Amino acid sequence: MPHKLYGHVPPDKAYSVADWLVDVGDKLDEAYEQTKLPIFVGGTGLYFKALIEGFAQIPNVGEEVRKLWRDKAEEKTAEELHKILHQRDHLAAHQIKSNDTQRILRALEVWDATGRSIIEWQNENSAPLIDKDMAKKIVLMPKRDVLYDRINVRFAQMFDSGAIEEVENLLKLELDPQLSVMKAIGVPQIAAYLQGDMDKQQAIDKASQATRNYAKRQMTWFRNQLDDSWKQVDSIPFN
Repeated sequence: MPHKLYGHVPPDKAYSVADWLVDVGDKLDEAYEQTKLPIFVGGTGLYFKALIEGFAQIPNVGEEVRKLWRDKAEEKTAEELHKILHQRDHLAAHQIKSNDTQRILRALEVWDATGRSIIEWQNENSAPLIDKDMAKKIVLMPKRDVLYDRINVRFAQMFDSGAIEEVENLLKLELDPQLSVMKAIGVPQIAAYLQGDMDKQQAIDKASQATRNYAKRQMTWFRNQLDDSWKQVDSIPFN
């Protein structure tokens, strides 16, 4: 089955849910023209919600504003940034936890760039691209011990199947360490291995643990955010 929108964004480019929806719209048009059934697969629930519920069309934040707050994040704790947010945007500060650095930074960026609360923008959703009542929605929730075992095996396989070379190439680009791609699970651990700060097993163990932690957060999000129209299964039979 042909895959679309995979590995199509340069590592130094900021890419948001809004950007993804634009790309998805083009691919949907192609699929419908060819009378093909589009299947969306992924692990980030926010993207699925945006697809079937719409998404706030927040204007792009300029690179200068983004860099300003990324630099401040290097100097200040999440709690200090949250206090700044509270002074500027009470609405967002009341809804964002004081230890959620990424969401705090995003709210501050939006306030600086637009003069409006990110919460106000989020309440102005665009029309959804997919009719949620027409779509078959499945969330895969394996048994936790099975999932964790597979995560451990998978990362060990990745380590010996190109992940090291991928991170080597990434490091050669000398990108800003605050970019999302540089924080992707596995990248900091493999980078530490390449730089001699971890041995191979330490890198595998730490990256596997980070993946398990992420999977746990995903499963919690799915349980709390997806309604009963999503069918939960612990495995998918291939027949």
